[in-house]
Amino acid sequence: MNAAAIALVAALAVPVAPAVVQQSQTPQPSSTTPAYIERVIPAVVGIDTKIPLDRPSVLTLGPARSGSGVIFDAAGYVVTVGYILTDATLIQVRLRDGRVVPARFVGQDYESGIGVIKLEGAGPWPNVPLGNSAAVGTGDPAAIVGVTGENEVTTTQVSIRDIRRFTGYWEYLLERAFIVAPPNPSFGGSPLVNTQGEVIGVTSLRLGDPPNVNLAIPIEYFLAAKDELFKEGRIKSRPPRPWLGLYTVETPQGLVIAGAAAAGPAIDAGFERGDVIVRLNGEKVESQEDFYRKLWKTRIGDEVNIVVLRETKFQVVAVRTVDRHSIIRTPGN
Repeated sequence: MNAAAIALVAALAVPVAPAVVQQSQTPQPSSTTPAYIERVIPAVVGIDTKIPLDRPSVLTLGPARSGSGVIFDAAGYVVTVGYILTDATLIQVRLRDGRVVPARFVGQDYESGIGVIKLEGAGPWPNVPLGNSAAVGTGDPAAIVGVTGENEVTTTQVSIRDIRRFTGYWEYLLERAFIVAPPNPSFGGSPLVNTQGEVIGVTSLRLGDPPNVNLAIPIEYFLAAKDELFKEGRIKSRPPRPWLGLYTVETPQGLVIAGAAAAGPAIDAGFERGDVIVRLNGEKVESQEDFYRKLWKTRIGDEVNIVVLRETKFQVVAVRTVDRHSIIRTPGN
């Protein structure tokens, strides 16, 4: 493995959660802000969560997280990005009028990365409608509206630069994701809205080198799961994806192991940072996406055999898959 690949693996070995980025010059709503953004701003909220120190997600995502969300229902339901809520036992929401109100966990879909909370209180709360993300096309104008940790609004008029499949190193795959630019500094959970002021996505990540782009999860993922999330807190009608908690990165040498989740089965299975994944259950692994698709064809509890190239020798590592819901605490479940 060359030096650049080793450096990349080392950088990803301890992943850091995307978080709200503070800037000294935060863009503020003004008389030049388009009317559709002005209509959205009252429903955009800041979210702060606290996570017990003994929970596994603390090591990668931290014990205190902040992000944004948007109220989409007068009863006080808020859609946001799921990593803000993972393992959280305290959720507080900052409103545009300066109030801070408690919220309760409603549901989280690990496959899409979307989470839902509900404000405590009768309301009615300011809200914006959910739109039709399936109709969004490359080049369409949109906006990201977020909230900083200091409770200031950040607005960015953007365009949909690309619509494509996206894989993340934490065993994550979206069949359809929005790549938008320019980026908004308050990207974690901020709504992506169309020019009608409808929510068409949840902004989740900042990608690439400066000037960066943002990745947004199309709201269609949430609409397909909304009723079940409200009722069950998770998606039970869809078989959970077998999970190892293995972090990988694609390099010219192949799919390289960069680390493992602290409480996942991969952490003690015998993998080493820098191992190159060659085969899974006897089938050649071509890419990160190919690895995921082969892994997800197995069943929860199956033992999978992964052949890795370590230095100049092949090694076989056996590891048993789990349902991540058995490890990550979901409030109320």
